Amino acid sequence: MLTANYSPKRIVIFSRDELKQFEMAQRILSPVMRYFIGDVRDYERVEQAMKGIDYVIHAAALKQVPAAEYNSMECIKTNIHGAENVIRAAINNNVQKVIALSTDKAANPVNLYGATKLASDKLFVAANNMVGKNPTRFSVVRYGNVVGSRGSVVPFFKKLLAEGATCLPVTHPDMTRFWITIQEGVDFVSKSFKRMTGGEIFVPKIPSMRITDLVKSFGSEIKMNIIGIRPGEKLHEMMCPADDSHLTLEFSDHFVIRPSITFYNSNNEFTVNAAGEKGDPVKQGFEYNSGTNSRFLTINELHEYNNCEEAA
Repeated sequence: MLTANYSPKRIVIFSRDELKQFEMAQRILSPVMRYFIGDVRDYERVEQAMKGIDYVIHAAALKQVPAAEYNSMECIKTNIHGAENVIRAAINNNVQKVIALSTDKAANPVNLYGATKLASDKLFVAANNMVGKNPTRFSVVRYGNVVGSRGSVVPFFKKLLAEGATCLPVTHPDMTRFWITIQEGVDFVSKSFKRMTGGEIFVPKIPSMRITDLVKSFGSEIKMNIIGIRPGEKLHEMMCPADDSHLTLEFSDHFVIRPSITFYNSNNEFTVNAAGEKGDPVKQGFEYNSGTNSRFLTINELHEYNNCEEAA
């Protein structure tokens, strides 16, 4: 929690969801908290919300894959035009650092959501060439499925089981996903602020899970109903594509994808980050894929993850 580990003068929550803001205000009783109702599509409101802000985490997105396939223009307005608004507002307000949250679906995308997030990633990386003498720097954090996040599979499965279901829908028995908890995601973003110089895509080393193991983690008696892959879905996800292997560096607990463009005011090495950590180039053709990951969660570990998110 920012208020527990730091001494911020002001924390602004900017979103269009007044109910979530109300619920957050009931849980977090701190005088530094501010709640702004607004939409990332509205540049003037975004710029107003960033006045006096030093650090920005951009998490706004339309992220439901099937919904994006059917509502393509709305997805583009939020995920691409919204990213442009955040960049412009940050530069005009002399924000120090901006981290945009990305997704594994942005690597070699096959769906519109992933394509818009890839475009967003490119915008935030290239923004480091737009700043001139301005101090603002932009980086990206890319990670996989967040356990227990709104709209994700774990709360959906729990809801079905609470309603008496004995069989859970599975899109494909071979499907795998990268798996990260909300707290792990928050911690990685915090570390990335300390590590960034601007232009990097940070990718954490996290485990994968098999969808069939996830079902089994809710009980050995639970059956599965194979329903088929939904529009725009992949069988496996990727965070570091082989096509970017010549740009990828490996650190102790994460990877960094360097920008493919050259910044006029800095070098493109990135082998030593702002925290003094050193990375090494990966082998040509390396890819970080959920299906070939070296670390898979066991059924018992998935059960613990589910209970951990419930407690949180």
